[in-house]
Amino acid sequence: MAVSLLANDVSDLCIGKPAVRSLPLSAAAGDLAATVRKGPRAAAAACIAVGPARGAVVGRAGLADVLCLLCSSPDALARPAAALDRPVSALLPKDGAGEVRRVDPRSSVLEALDEILSGAQVLAVPLRSGGRKKQLGGVAGVTGDFCWLTQEDLVRYFLNSISLFYHVAARSVSSLGLVRPDFLSVRPDEAALSAVPLIRRAIAAETAVAVVSADGHLVGEISTAHLAACDETAAAAIATLSAADLMAYIDYFGSPPEHILCAIKTGLKAKGLDAMLELMEDETMTSFSLSSSSSDDDTGRPHLRRPSSGSFGRRSTEEPVVCSPASSLVAVMVQALAHRVSYLWVLDEEDDCRLAGIVTFADILRVFREQLQ
Repeated sequence: MAVSLLANDVSDLCIGKPAVRSLPLSAAAGDLAATVRKGPRAAAAACIAVGPARGAVVGRAGLADVLCLLCSSPDALARPAAALDRPVSALLPKDGAGEVRRVDPRSSVLEALDEILSGAQVLAVPLRSGGRKKQLGGVAGVTGDFCWLTQEDLVRYFLNSISLFYHVAARSVSSLGLVRPDFLSVRPDEAALSAVPLIRRAIAAETAVAVVSADGHLVGEISTAHLAACDETAAAAIATLSAADLMAYIDYFGSPPEHILCAIKTGLKAKGLDAMLELMEDETMTSFSLSSSSSDDDTGRPHLRRPSSGSFGRRSTEEPVVCSPASSLVAVMVQALAHRVSYLWVLDEEDDCRLAGIVTFADILRVFREQLQ
């Protein structure tokens, strides 16, 4: 089984992948934000930070990192322009979380899997000029461009061969020990600003911050992917709103109702954040020019408990992706890949659908690595 499954090289998983945009560590955070916004898929975009040495990959950063930088200190909130002038290196985690590692295109899938399971969050694969034979043979030189090889790519790769893992595919995520109870969470009424350290950790882990009621029900999530679809003005929302209201702001981003904008502006004035208010007003016409649409989605998933009242009424958008402890491994993989998320929240239907934990791609990949042994 292992021989046939792992015969492919890393380059086989990268066919058709676009080059990642790169910036030097000395580039300004504001330049990174502008570069990412120019991409065709801003919600999932991130730039690669390169060091002075040719081909040195230092890290990955995106708009969500810029938002955390703007909210990292009272001085950054008071002087957002100065914060945006800080170098890209200031966006990268100092504790090694969310590590990016460079791997050779000719590395085996097993070697790539081991890199992920040993701490790398994403792999940078050099793109080579020439056709597929040159890529595999290493005849052509490295172009200086990279593409991402993500946990999602590896999970999809194993899903395509799931019949080889029939003895674990139908087992529940609970029986496989995949339900982690140590997830990131905040209460709905907590200040969103206090959740910034958790948001940073969620970015590094490619998960989200759960918004959980006092009785243990999942109200929603602060999704780092959705934050990355906003722009720098979302820092004003983080600085002034509660966690529940920040979810509403993210839902409406693109065409937020006037009362949401007024609430944010009132909060900025009360905190004396005049420069942040000016930034928000300057960007309102361009940043909020695109209209958003919503659709009702009856997925049959366990119902999420929403607050009966709040500052803002949340419109009907895609809810956090959830499963139950009894969900099979293959079902969770399919569900996560279909929704383009790297985690699922686990609601215990035997406990009034309270939040029981989280299942992540990293832990799913660990199951396959164990089977390959």
